[in-house]
Amino acid sequence: MSVNDSILIKGGTIITMDDRNSVVAGDLFVRDGRIAGVGRIDADAADEVIDAHDCAVLPGFVQTHVHLCQTLFRGAADDLSLIDWLKKRIWPMEAAHTPASVRASARLGIAELIKGGTTCALTMETVNHTGEVFRVVEEIGFRATVGKCMMDAGDEVPSALREKTEASIGESLALLEEWHGRGDGRLRCCFAPRFAISCTRELLVEVSRLARERSVLLHTHASENQTEIEIVGRETGQRNIHYLNAIGLAAPHVVLAHCVHVDQSEIDVLARTGTHVAHCPSSNLKLGSGIAPITEMLARGISVSLGADGAPCNNRLDMFTEMRTASLLQKARAGSEALPAGRVLRMATTDGARALGLEHEIGSLEAGKKADITIIDLNRIHLTPHTDPVSAIVYAVQASDVRTVIIDGRVVLRDRELTTDNEIELITEARQQASLLETRLQSPD
Repeated sequence: MSVNDSILIKGGTIITMDDRNSVVAGDLFVRDGRIAGVGRIDADAADEVIDAHDCAVLPGFVQTHVHLCQTLFRGAADDLSLIDWLKKRIWPMEAAHTPASVRASARLGIAELIKGGTTCALTMETVNHTGEVFRVVEEIGFRATVGKCMMDAGDEVPSALREKTEASIGESLALLEEWHGRGDGRLRCCFAPRFAISCTRELLVEVSRLARERSVLLHTHASENQTEIEIVGRETGQRNIHYLNAIGLAAPHVVLAHCVHVDQSEIDVLARTGTHVAHCPSSNLKLGSGIAPITEMLARGISVSLGADGAPCNNRLDMFTEMRTASLLQKARAGSEALPAGRVLRMATTDGARALGLEHEIGSLEAGKKADITIIDLNRIHLTPHTDPVSAIVYAVQASDVRTVIIDGRVVLRDRELTTDNEIELITEARQQASLLETRLQSPD
């Protein structure tokens, strides 16, 4: 099916995520890649009809912090805190990547995201071979904003990842020129300096300027781990968020991943500057980083969305896990009324779209918006009964309950089967490339 075909989704429970939180029992009509109608629809001439009885129909999830290049590292970096995790396992593995292994990693990651109902992601890749990620996104029909990781400083950085400042910026600009806006706007490029301790001030100041000049996102990590914060403090004399703000990396076009250890003055900065926060609860728990003060951030009007982070620090790319974990953690911190199901579902959809500057295109099911849609089978034992479908989605649904996924009006998952990639082939390729990568790690010469 091409993007120009029409689709009628019949008889579902449509969770629109519009401003009124409307839930509609009825139909949804897609034409020319966009939503043409929601409600009771007579469209007998639709090219495809999808029966959605006993199903929830909702906007595709938007993950705002993912590392597709790390999917091959799943299970290879367990039980380590952030800095050791990076230096002992992740950086050496990223340095051992080839174009083929990056491609296999991205295919595997995107397949997992789609099968879990995610239709759009903000990703930070490694220093090298980011063009391969763009190619996979384009071929599979995914929607993503992708950034080449930038690293021109830091202790114990492998030589294959350590960049010259001008070269790092030049390569990022070249990717922007080649890929930004491709795929009818599905592909976008961002600047992605890794974090303050692996980037010079010179690089951060320049990418801050360039991101504003080119009107693109800037995506980086911030205040994830106490040791990270101590290093930033020693090197700059400031707390992490204050340092980033001083050099222009706190603004409405900036997405900061994590923000676990932020004090009240830093929360004030995030609120005042309109900076977006990508909350990754499972990663923060697995790395022992801590629990971010999300309730306080939301109370200040800070834009907070969700991301699974990477496979080696999660070890899954499942938005249902992130929604449930986010809600339960804040309830443990702030009481049972904190972060209810409807609010966390908004973080996973509309707030993610807003963080990416795409709130007028995706994130809710409304006429005129891009048709990025996830259909969930609610006729399952663990979802019975489900008097409140939003509660079921946040607290009980599993990734395996996702039945159909549509991106840009194109069915990319139909009855649990990928339509734009071959699941058996991509698993085989991923296993082969993971084995080759491990061999390169064992024999770097």
